[in-house]
Formats: sequence, C-alpha cells, structure tokens
Amino acid sequence: MKSTVPTPKVEALRATLRDTWVHDVVQHVRRIKRRIMRQSEGEAFLLRRYARIHGSPLNLTHPQTFTEKLFWRMVTWNRGDMPARFAQLADKYAVREYVESRVGNEYLVELLWHGDDPRHIPFDLLPAEYVIKPSHAGGQVIIVRGEADREDIVRTLDGWLASDYYWQAREYQYYGIQPRIVIEEYLKTENASGLLDYRFWCFGGVPEVIQVDNHAHDINPFFDIHWNHLDLYYRPKATRPCIPKPRNLERMIQLASQLSNGIDFVRVDFYNIEGKIYCGELTFTPVGGIFTFSPAHWDMKLGEKWALPLDH
Repeated sequence: MKSTVPTPKVEALRATLRDTWVHDVVQHVRRIKRRIMRQSEGEAFLLRRYARIHGSPLNLTHPQTFTEKLFWRMVTWNRGDMPARFAQLADKYAVREYVESRVGNEYLVELLWHGDDPRHIPFDLLPAEYVIKPSHAGGQVIIVRGEADREDIVRTLDGWLASDYYWQAREYQYYGIQPRIVIEEYLKTENASGLLDYRFWCFGGVPEVIQVDNHAHDINPFFDIHWNHLDLYYRPKATRPCIPKPRNLERMIQLASQLSNGIDFVRVDFYNIEGKIYCGELTFTPVGGIFTFSPAHWDMKLGEKWALPLDH
C-alpha cells in the first residue's frame, strides 16, 4: 500500500504557502465543500458509527430500541428535519431564557459574564472561583479556582470559538449555534465524589430513570423515580454507588417534567446543593450515541418509552 505520509518536500511546500493567498483560497474551497457535503457525509458518518457500536445496520424505517431511536433522531436532524427550537435549547446561553420561562430564574446558575471575545473577560471583577464554558459545545469546561492563567484561558477559548462542535459527532443541534463564552458561578459542594449531576431521562414530559454522575465520570448509577437502585448502566468501568436520595427529589421530578414537556426525549440535568436546585443543561443526544446499555434489555425497555414524532 502506498504511504500517505507527506514527504519532506510536500511539508516544505505547505509551510511556504501557509501564509499566502493560495493557502487562504484552498482553505476557503475546503470549507465550501464541507458545507455542501455536510448532510450526506454526516449521515454516512452516523450510520457507520451505529453499525460499529451495535454490530448491525441502523433500522431507520422502524426503530425500536432507545439507541436505534437516538440515531434515528441524529440522522433525521442531520437531514435538516430538526425543529428550530432545539438549537436554542442546546445553546448553553440561550437555554437560560427557556428555563426561566418554564420554571423561573431561581433555578439558573448565576451568570457572571458572557460574550464572544475572551479578551473582554473582566478577570479583575470576577470572584476567586468560577466556571467557563462555550455556548455551542458540550463537555468543554474550565474551572478556575484561585489565580487564573489569563493568556492560557484566552488561547483555549479562541480555539473553542473558532470550532463548530457539530463536526465532533454530527450532533446537528449544535450546528450553527452562535459561539459565545459563558462564565457562571462555581458551585461548591462537600460531597466526596464532587458535584453530583442528577440526570433525568424524560420521555414526553415524563421522567423515567435518573442517572447520577460527577465531574470525573467515574460513577454510573441509575435509579427509578422512587429512588430504587437499578441494574442499568453504560460505563462498565465505573462504580455504581447507592447515592442517598435527595430530600427534594419530588421537586426535581416536577421540574424535569415541566422542562421536558412537549419533547419526545430529553435528558434534563440538575445540580442539587444542600436542597438548592440548579438546572445544568438539556441533552438531546447523550454521549453522542457512543454507548450500549447493560443489561441489554434496557435498550428495548427505554425504547418503548420513546414515542418518536415520525410524522414531523
């Protein structure tokens, strides 16, 4: 097989052209081609990913299991069939308006600053501890505790702002979201596992199972709405501790129902610190679909809860 590694001469040529108009033209053409081919290449990417994870082709005509329906959602949204409101709900800044309108601003983490230029961040006016994240991506977080390396933060944020998170896993809800930086209050906790994230898997406004996670993602317990510990999990190397039942679980269930009402499936994430509930985010394609449930029967069991909007 012929090697595809660039030769020294090719690398030297690329370096020579890198700061010229020729390089700019080539990059512009590549961007245009990528946009034109986005839908077909994105669908092929998702179909390959499903087959690789599950060992069989995706049933797009009659999806039955949760993971089939999850990839059905990703494929159909990638085709352009996503209702526009889901882009707002996936936007870490814009979703705040939705949360406030549904349940009130007392469930929002305090917003310290937002903007599209990290050079304008008022570092001197921020508290000693805070959290930075982009509006248009998932899993990207900077936690500042104490003196901040401002140059490194600005450099990291520049990279985040210049990228379109859609291309990571073809999660279409992120495509075209206005890139912004969001800085929020740092939520403190005395919990040994760190800040716990209570993730309510909701179907048509009905919470069915509750996943508890932490920042390290090294725990993976699931509970039903009565806080019975389930045998369900999808991280085989994580522990599944029996987390104490939150005192205000019923209120969290009510909030999850209000925030998920009218949505066929969404995961509603909360923090709960000494009885104070904060809405973290709404998640429409958990883990980008890169997981399998154990035991396997949970895939069908949760799939039966999900009534797809097949006529949308």
